[in-house]
Amino acid sequence: MPLTIRAACSPGEVRIAVTRDATLLDFALWRPGHPDGVGDLHRGRIIARVPAMAGAFVALHGPDGFLPDTEGAAGATAGTILGVRITRAAQGGKGPRLTAALNPAEQALISTGPPTLIRRGPGDLLRLAAHYPDAPVLLDDPHLAATLRPTLGTRLSVVATAFDADLAARIAALADPVVDLPGGARLSIHPTPALTAIDIDAGAATAARVAKAAAQLALNRAILPALATEIRLRNLSGAILVDLAGLPARRREALAPDLTAALAEDPLHPHLLGFTRLGLAEIVRQRIHPPLHELLAGPHAAGLAALRQAAADVAAEPARALALRASPPIVAALQADTLALDDFARRAGRHLKLRADPSLPANAWALEPMTA
Repeated sequence: MPLTIRAACSPGEVRIAVTRDATLLDFALWRPGHPDGVGDLHRGRIIARVPAMAGAFVALHGPDGFLPDTEGAAGATAGTILGVRITRAAQGGKGPRLTAALNPAEQALISTGPPTLIRRGPGDLLRLAAHYPDAPVLLDDPHLAATLRPTLGTRLSVVATAFDADLAARIAALADPVVDLPGGARLSIHPTPALTAIDIDAGAATAARVAKAAAQLALNRAILPALATEIRLRNLSGAILVDLAGLPARRREALAPDLTAALAEDPLHPHLLGFTRLGLAEIVRQRIHPPLHELLAGPHAAGLAALRQAAADVAAEPARALALRASPPIVAALQADTLALDDFARRAGRHLKLRADPSLPANAWALEPMTA
């Protein structure tokens, strides 16, 4: 099949896969009621200039952002009102990154007043549709399709099921930090606050080879495309360190051209900086949207998983009335999501009753029959 964008919808969440034939090229997780903010246009107010950081903190409608001097903070003083656009989502405990370099149409929307959200960014589905302008878009929710059709036009088709079983399994596997590769090798992915460490384990892949050094070099060379694919699909960003399999540190630099070529297909243009004295490959990849492991963690993600399961249960048994018993953080996260609960009610024909249970762990929930 040709290049295709597939969007599988559940209450409050859209899983977006870009595929060619049976290959998954790109993936994004879009939460319309709780978007990451990239592209949002705000009227902000300078809170404080921070010369040591070459920028300024800006009050927004939401978490405060950071405006670098190179993006418009130079010369601004505390209290200055200005228009800003989010260029990097809040992630890793840090607020969003901003720019004040607006086009004339954006600047015309800014007026005086307190910090406020002027206009939302395009969201992940429209972002990927713009990146792949010739790809048809297959969407399994007629309601969402109606809101997107004015922008996507005839590219957009409503389908009964956006993901087949194989694609759904491939996407589910992105939540697993261990990636099994053909031949017995595997990747182990370990995000930390400072960087992401990736270990390549040859396993039994070279056990039967006689020339071990040559076999290890060939194995690592063969694994590099899969490594680049996992970095892209999981949106691993910032500093990435890769421990290649088996090779002595001095021999690893021979793989630099192959690793550079494997990374070249990534639209964020990750850059191989070189190898450390320990032989670790140093890669830096631009931070824009939150990495997948951050999106899949926490009470909001747990709540959306509960809504997805509840919607599937009601679809299988339409007369069933359910309540969600969950930890208070999950209940609060769902109530803060501006669309998820209404989206469930539209699909199920009834609202889902929420029951906060302080005895449950932060990310724990259970679906129960609804009682009077």
